[in-house]
Amino acid sequence: MKRAPVARLGLVLGLAFLWLPVLLLAGYAFSDARIPFQWGGFSFRWFAALAQNQRLIDAALLSLGVALGAATLAMLLGGATGWVLARHGPFRGRAIFGGLSGAPLVLPDVVTGLALLLFFVLLQGVTGWPAERGATTILLAHATIGAAYAAVLVQARLAELAPELEEAAQDLGAGPGTAFATVTLPLMAPSLVAGWLLAFTLSLDDVVVASFVSGPSGTTLPMVVFSMLRLGLTPEINALAVVVLVLAGTGLGGALLAMRLMQRQKGDSSS
Repeated sequence: MKRAPVARLGLVLGLAFLWLPVLLLAGYAFSDARIPFQWGGFSFRWFAALAQNQRLIDAALLSLGVALGAATLAMLLGGATGWVLARHGPFRGRAIFGGLSGAPLVLPDVVTGLALLLFFVLLQGVTGWPAERGATTILLAHATIGAAYAAVLVQARLAELAPELEEAAQDLGAGPGTAFATVTLPLMAPSLVAGWLLAFTLSLDDVVVASFVSGPSGTTLPMVVFSMLRLGLTPEINALAVVVLVLAGTGLGGALLAMRLMQRQKGDSSS
């Protein structure tokens, strides 16, 4: 019982350490001062300026599109990889396959970005594609990294589930495809969703790998913000952070609501 106050204090301190800088940044977004971290009175001035900054808007739309595509591709590739590693037992080359699929988890972003850049340059020299590096190469690079995380989540999820469930479905007459679609895939669904969200977040946040594999036609939002650091930030970045927080909070709230509705429907159907 004496540990409860200490645990609560640790939780409060941890949350304050994580969220206090974010809340300060969000608060200064409503300042009228031109200096990003100086209060000059309440104002929506920088939100209006953000709405007129076409460079940031274009970069944000590009980042969102790349993140959506990369997360979806990472979920499919990572889901297939995790399923193979969890359900297909020992096979020739398993250690190499598992090591290569998980390499992006341990390699520094600089090494990963340089390796992907060399790969795209070699591919362009051999096949002529890609004609220029941009949104497509960024999407593929982010999907490669996100697939490694999704594979770990799916493999861990399936490792907790007995394969006898799928075998029982096949014993009852279901084919391999039907057993996978009706038994395995629903069991994998939480890890697939978690992998998608993680890959989406990683893609939306990445600046190092994108800097290596992008070109003039592909400048993501983190790259634009990073370049603005050299010239000096404006409070528009604070306003942009508030918009991102609102969108992320809305998406998270919608996901939690959908999960609760699904659990409620599942409980009603079982009763």
